Amino acid sequence: MQKPVLVMVGHGMVGHYFLEQLVERQLHLHYQVVVFGEERLPAYDRVHLSEYFAGRSAESLSLVKPDFFANSGITLRTSSRICAVDAERQCVIDEHGEETHYQQLVLATGSYPFVPPMPGHDRPGCLVYRTLDDLDAIAAQAKTARSGVVIGGGLLGLEAANALRQLGLETHVVEFAPRLMAVQLDEGGAEMLRHKIEALGVQVHTSKETREIVDGEQAQHRLCFADGSHLETDLLLFSAGIRPRDNLAESAGLIRGPRGGIEINDRCQTSDATIFAIGECALWDGKIFGLVAPGYQMARCVADHLLDKENLFTGADMSTKLKLLGVEVASIGDAHGRTPGSQSYQWRDGPNEIYKKIVVSADGKLLLGAVLIGDSSDYSTLLQMMLNSMPLPAQPEMLILPQPSGSEPKGLGVAALPASAQICSCHNVSKADISTAVVAGCSEMGSLKACTKAGTGCGGCVPLLKQVLEHELTQLGVEVKKDVCEHFAFSRQEIYHLIRVHQIRSFSALIARFGKGSGCEVCKPLVGSLLASCWNDYLLEPQHLPLQDTNDRFFANMQKDGTYSVVPRIPAGEITPEGLIAIGQVAQRYQLYTKITGGQRVDLFGARQEQLPAIWRELVDAGFETGHAYGKSLRTVKSCVGSTWCRYGVQDSTGLALALEQRYKGLRSPHKIKMAVSGCTRECAEAQSKDIGVIATDKGWNLYVCGNGGMKPRHADLFASDLDRETLIATIDRLLMFYIRTADRLQRTSTWLDNLEGGIDYLREVILQDSLNLGAELESEMAHVVGSYQCEWQTTLASPERLALFRPFLNDATPDEAVVMVPQRGQIRPAQPEEKTVSTAQVMAEGEWVRIAALTDIPANVGMAARLGQQQIALFHLPDSEARIYALDNLEPGTGANVLSRGLLGDIAGEPVVFSPLYKKRFRLSDGISPDDNTLRVRAWPVKIEQGDIWVNTLALAHPLAVQLAEAF
Repeated sequence: MQKPVLVMVGHGMVGHYFLEQLVERQLHLHYQVVVFGEERLPAYDRVHLSEYFAGRSAESLSLVKPDFFANSGITLRTSSRICAVDAERQCVIDEHGEETHYQQLVLATGSYPFVPPMPGHDRPGCLVYRTLDDLDAIAAQAKTARSGVVIGGGLLGLEAANALRQLGLETHVVEFAPRLMAVQLDEGGAEMLRHKIEALGVQVHTSKETREIVDGEQAQHRLCFADGSHLETDLLLFSAGIRPRDNLAESAGLIRGPRGGIEINDRCQTSDATIFAIGECALWDGKIFGLVAPGYQMARCVADHLLDKENLFTGADMSTKLKLLGVEVASIGDAHGRTPGSQSYQWRDGPNEIYKKIVVSADGKLLLGAVLIGDSSDYSTLLQMMLNSMPLPAQPEMLILPQPSGSEPKGLGVAALPASAQICSCHNVSKADISTAVVAGCSEMGSLKACTKAGTGCGGCVPLLKQVLEHELTQLGVEVKKDVCEHFAFSRQEIYHLIRVHQIRSFSALIARFGKGSGCEVCKPLVGSLLASCWNDYLLEPQHLPLQDTNDRFFANMQKDGTYSVVPRIPAGEITPEGLIAIGQVAQRYQLYTKITGGQRVDLFGARQEQLPAIWRELVDAGFETGHAYGKSLRTVKSCVGSTWCRYGVQDSTGLALALEQRYKGLRSPHKIKMAVSGCTRECAEAQSKDIGVIATDKGWNLYVCGNGGMKPRHADLFASDLDRETLIATIDRLLMFYIRTADRLQRTSTWLDNLEGGIDYLREVILQDSLNLGAELESEMAHVVGSYQCEWQTTLASPERLALFRPFLNDATPDEAVVMVPQRGQIRPAQPEEKTVSTAQVMAEGEWVRIAALTDIPANVGMAARLGQQQIALFHLPDSEARIYALDNLEPGTGANVLSRGLLGDIAGEPVVFSPLYKKRFRLSDGISPDDNTLRVRAWPVKIEQGDIWVNTLALAHPLAVQLAEAF
């Protein structure tokens, strides 16, 4: 039976959300869904469109998950414009005259930018700000422009102004009304906003009516105003409001409003019951909703209607919280106080450029609206009070006045929110929805977001979402704890403070005083990193060696075949020809695979463990230092050539990048850190995708923080602008040390910021305003790290005792036969299993005891490899009340790599285990069986210590006689 056809015209944010709602309700299985998108690209995030100029890619803005259309069976036709709708025959007609019939039609055509019909509005170089293609056109025009003007001082106009500013243009905003954002802001708020924007270098011209646009004398265009004045510019952007794209309504015979918009009822149906309209093209109760959240509400309404489920659209809250040119702006409800009898309270902080206003009902009991400029931290509290008609305190003004020192927080406790309170407006998630999800097992932010979608839209609700999550967990009797593992009943932050306050210098001292057991693969590297962050000791000191995972133990990155990659530091990507030659000679001599990394370095692959010292001796002699590519530390500071070479560069980006990399190269942190410095706003170093990004301006440096690429890319946030070099470095010092103090284990800066209570605003208070009086302390701690730096390879090469750790085997110098390379594209690669020749193992008598090495050859609490004939075994030294040695196969199961000896040692509930280095599988030392899966095992071998020597029996413990031997010894 043929499915009914559902056609949707328009594939923007609201349109794609509607498709997701169809899939969520499995309606895509009932309908044949066909979507027509006029743009060449599928739906993308218009809310963050301005980030495109800051370096964000079109791909990262996409709202379409990989394989969405393939998996759902929905048909998407991009670059396909629908010209007419024949409602009588129920078909849509595209620009080529082809017809597509439907049973249900959804119009999600959005809006278009209004361009005032003044003479000259269509001159070359007069553009609009709406789509990615528009932005490409703006960027192309900006290449030959010096100045840019935006006509329109509303939300979109100020976004457009920010785009021009990011392109490095002298920027002006021209507004017909007497104030900026006249729809959202009152006069006081608009005045403060204007003052803050002008302080950023954007010139604002209000009460200006543009009569015509003609040729300029000093620039391409001249705007002639009604008052006789004029303004010249090279680039002109129209952002004077939007108009609904309702042109299809005429051919379909649908009713439109007097000023445009397709009329809809509470079910989002048009005057034709088979046709729906959602988003900015729809007119409900005489209103057009220009925000995405109301469009999402309409999409849910239509999807439910198709399921015969009642869900009426009854209007939407138009409150907004955003950042315009770095200025926090929020408008809630009746911001203008138009409700009869309403009263208002206002507070202005002139020195800090903050303006706040609340509008309350005549009886003073209910909040009706608010305006916040410069500080929007009260937005969530005020919005919930307004939306849920919650009673105001006896003195409402206290909601916006600063808190006296030591007073109780004025914020609304989440316990006071009703179950119906909407936490996420983008996805219509209530407090009750979150409570249900937590009861169902969503006990952390990631799973809660995946389950409810809360916090995945604009992201403004994330702080409140986290509060509700923790409140609901507490209500369930779940203690919100952050213990790192079974050995320490403390969070990472608490362990950091224990180490600092008690001046603890070793893991053994820490676990003896504050923990239990012998540690594990979680707490050992964590404490090792914290000790390095605090004291910066050499990692292979006897007390620190057992804490190091294989990468930090051998100062190189382990690859899947058990070999390592070598990455010498190349600060800022700047390298001499002699340096390049030296690296090439090393690669050639040791037959290493070479690759240029994304961080402007050279990676050398295929080095065996025993080759590492020789390779590094040559590199150190050539002037190189370790690149710390193996550690949770600073990786690279990427840079462009800046003003030294580039005609667009405004500062020496390479010089600054060199200084930053040299400064932070010894810093250990919760996770890896990447930085970049760009010499101008063209952003060739991709600074806004880094943990720390710096972009040059003609006044100094803009600092961006907490971005990252990887599995979950995040755009960095602008943290501070136009900093001089000294202030920039001090700010980065403070921020990095505060991150080290407060982040969770293995937490990237992006996730850290997303989970930081108060977010970027709180971080600015701590770092820039020194609200916790930590500034000097954080800078001092960083100074210690910088002053105590040592190249770990230089230290290692000077110590014969440490070099002994790199031996392939305790009792044999023969390289590991499992490491086999084959040629490929003029270099080498690891051989596949079928490409390796099988070696014949040396036959040894069963039950024979073989001396392997002296007990002192194996450092305490670590493992080393040895040969038992041709069999590779891993020996582990645990020095408890008396020395204990365990012997297992050296092979990590499922990998083909002989690396188990390089794993970390610890315990599970008191049982000694080894954690394999490649994939962190756990094996009991006593019998080689995994406590997590008894089918996963390696052979264990009888072992004894006689007169300080280690002896291993050639009969593995799987043999009954071997079990008897093990019991005897």
